[in-house]
Amino acid sequence: MAGKKTWAGLATAMVLGLSLTACKDTKTLQENEQLKEQVLQLQKDNGQLGNDIETLTAARDKLAKENAALKAAAKPRKTKHSSTKSKKHH
Repeated sequence: MAGKKTWAGLATAMVLGLSLTACKDTKTLQENEQLKEQVLQLQKDNGQLGNDIETLTAARDKLAKENAALKAAAKPRKTKHSSTKSKKHH
């Protein structure tokens, strides 16, 4: 009779263990799906950021060229130097 109880206890433990493993597997699968979704979203965001960088770089280059053209167009003013003799007030 002790053998039957041992087998019954062992069988119960196995059933409980398998059900816990199944729950863990289900939870792991759900976590994996969530992580896959997050990775896809991050890849999408990364692609968008790459596009933004290209747009900003092009705008920066355009502004740098425009700035250089404006600097070239702006002629430096020549200042008149006052005479070397200083005026003295009496």
